[in-house]
Amino acid sequence: MRKNGKKPPRGVSPAKKEDLKVSGRTWQIQLAKARFSELFRLARTEGPQRITRQGRDAVVLISEEQFARLVGKSHQPKNLVQFFRESPLVGVELDLVRAEDKGRDVDL
Repeated sequence: MRKNGKKPPRGVSPAKKEDLKVSGRTWQIQLAKARFSELFRLARTEGPQRITRQGRDAVVLISEEQFARLVGKSHQPKNLVQFFRESPLVGVELDLVRAEDKGRDVDL
């Protein structure tokens, strides 16, 4: 039973203590497909929702805001030139001199 006295819907288990870093619930794939609208809403309001397949974690549905935070989407450069200009390695001198490669001897 949950704190509010209601049982979770069938096929949905509440988060365990070891899952605290990923809030939300765990859904069996069949139930996730059947109740996708609810799953979608909960991912946006309550946090990440785990979806299992054959009893094993398969995917986690998260909101766009959480995804953007995870991948740093808002801080990604718009193009390759901007990426190199903002690189923490700007100004680092690289030794690009190599020994001349003569190849190898091959018996034909």
